[in-house]
Amino acid sequence: MSTEKQVQTPSLEARSPFELRVNLANGYSEPVIKKALASGDMGFLHSFTTGSTVDGPGVRLVAWTAGCQWRCLYCHNPDTWNLMNGMPVTIERAVEELGKYRHGLKTMGGGLTLSGGEPLMQDRFAVRLFTAARAMGVHTAIETNGYLGERLTDHELAQIDLVMLGVKTWTSKRHRELTGKEIGPTLEFARRLSLLGRKMWIRFVLVPGLTDDPKDIEQIAKFAVDLKVVDRIEVLPFHQMGRYKWKELEINYTLQDVEPPTSEMIERACEQFRAVGLTAY
Repeated sequence: MSTEKQVQTPSLEARSPFELRVNLANGYSEPVIKKALASGDMGFLHSFTTGSTVDGPGVRLVAWTAGCQWRCLYCHNPDTWNLMNGMPVTIERAVEELGKYRHGLKTMGGGLTLSGGEPLMQDRFAVRLFTAARAMGVHTAIETNGYLGERLTDHELAQIDLVMLGVKTWTSKRHRELTGKEIGPTLEFARRLSLLGRKMWIRFVLVPGLTDDPKDIEQIAKFAVDLKVVDRIEVLPFHQMGRYKWKELEINYTLQDVEPPTSEMIERACEQFRAVGLTAY
C-alpha cells in the first residue's frame, strides 16, 4: 500500500508493553486509514514485545494493536485506545518480523499473540497476520473482549488456535460502568466459541472494590463451566503500572488510590472458579 507521507517511527519492539506511545500515525489521511482497515494491507501497532510468558502458552511474541472501543477504568494502556497512536505497519513487514522469531517460538512451545487495544478493531489485518503465522507453523492466540467477534467468519476463527477472552464483570450495569459497553456481545461470542467446540481461556482482572463481588465471580464461574470449552481461568491482579499514562494523556483516572489485591483475595477468587471444576490461576 502506498502512503501519502513517510513518517519516522520508533522501533517496532518496545522496551515493555507499558511504554507510552502516541501520534505514531500522524501524516496518514482518513481515506488511507480506512482503506488499510478494510483490506488489512496495513495495521496500526503500539509495538511488538518478545519473550512474553504471560500472554498464552509457552514463550510468545506479542503484537499490541492500537484502537479500542472500550474505556475500562483500570486499563493500563490507554494510549492504545486511539488508533492514531499506533505505528503504521504493512502486513508484509509484520509477517517479516514474525518470521525472524518463528523457529525460536516453535522450539519454546510458544507463538504469536495479538493483544491491544482491541485486535478485532483491525480484524482484516488480524486475519491476514494469523493466516501467515499458521502457514509458518506458528501457534496463534488473540486476547480480545469479544465485542466485535461477529466480524470473523467461522473459517477465520479457525486461524486462531487460542482465544483468551476478557470477561470484566457480570451484571449489565456494572459492566457499563466499568467499560462503557454492554456485556451481551462478549457473552454471545463465548457461546459461539462453545458451539464451535473451540477451546478458550478466560481472563478476569481482580480489582478490589470494583470486580471482587463474590456473587459476580460466582456467576462468571457458572457461565464459564457451562460453556464446556474453557481450559483455564486467569485471575489477573489489578496493578498501577499504567497509571502514569492517564496523567500524561490528561485522562481522569479514578482508581489512583486503589491497592492491588492481596494474595488472599486472589486465591479466594481462584477458589470460586475451582469450586465448579475449572482450572484457575
